Amino acid sequence: MKPGFSLWLDGMRAAAALIVLFGHFAHTRFTRGDYYFLREINIASDAVIVFFVLSGVVIAYAAERDGTLQRFAFNRLTRVLTVVLPALVLTLVFDALGTNANMAAYPADYYEPHPVREMLWRGLTFTNEWQGALSDRLRLGTNGPMWSLSYEVAFYAIFAVVLFLRGALRIVLLALIALLVGLPILALLPAWLLGVRVWVLVRNAGPMPRQRAWMLAAGSIAMLVFFRAAGLPEMLTNMTINALAPFSHHALLGYSDEVLWNTIIAIFIALHLVGVQNLMETGAARPEGAVARAIRWVAGGSFSLYVMHYPTLHLLDATLPETLFLYDLWLLGLTLFVGFGFAALFERPLKFYRQVTLAVWRRMHHTKAEA
Repeated sequence: MKPGFSLWLDGMRAAAALIVLFGHFAHTRFTRGDYYFLREINIASDAVIVFFVLSGVVIAYAAERDGTLQRFAFNRLTRVLTVVLPALVLTLVFDALGTNANMAAYPADYYEPHPVREMLWRGLTFTNEWQGALSDRLRLGTNGPMWSLSYEVAFYAIFAVVLFLRGALRIVLLALIALLVGLPILALLPAWLLGVRVWVLVRNAGPMPRQRAWMLAAGSIAMLVFFRAAGLPEMLTNMTINALAPFSHHALLGYSDEVLWNTIIAIFIALHLVGVQNLMETGAARPEGAVARAIRWVAGGSFSLYVMHYPTLHLLDATLPETLFLYDLWLLGLTLFVGFGFAALFERPLKFYRQVTLAVWRRMHHTKAEA
């Protein structure tokens, strides 16, 4: 992957994580509705779809680099579990502290308490949003944003089965996964696969005329802005509601209830990335400078910020005095501090955690062999 294109992906990932944070920060219960226009344009939901497309690009690239199912599975599991396990534990701790301090800060629509065993089991198996034959959806305490990880891991599994397996086993496993995860996750699978398609295109395609590349890179974003301003998301949602009536589209689709608009976002983000890749410099030099380093630093903690910001916002809402001078800045600043502090402990040292995991595995295997 070209360094310039990699940096652009990092920039989009960092921006998407911050947009999700600002979208949730704008909730009336946190900031009185002063920034509610961010809720009205639904930027947090749109940013998650950008995450899905970026994930498809990166996972397709990583799968080629990994080469085998075993290495792919190890790298994906260590990547998510080293962050998700401590995030779930801290969610339990933060929710316990916050509800003890001020239960009014935990409305039922945004907080579902569950026993520790169930929280850890559903969170670590990523089945919290599976709506298939064996599971029902649930919110992991206040950590509603973890819904997307349930989708992501299902996408990883489907992709790995298609890429690394063959014959009847592949067909059987794909059918089983589809049965288990349910319609909501499958509805957004095409958005994620568009990211995979982007990687295939940028890896194999030759350079295109710069005018066309600019049209894809800039025109795609302009079209998305135009469509949102024109009310297309609301029109597509109404089409979905009418098509599924008399059933509730929320009940049937869960977080995929804007599937038509989400798919359009994914299409235009994919076109944007194809254009950007063609505009990147062809040199092998790694982009440097303060801006590039800042982008990589924020992107390197974006996963942590994503999984920790909502429990943190709720805890601070329950404990920070509303009369505090510059309350909103304290709320935002402390949330960023917790998110990036968490990243320093659990996300950035990924290489170390992988080395420890491999060392423990080899030691256990060696001990068993001796026995």
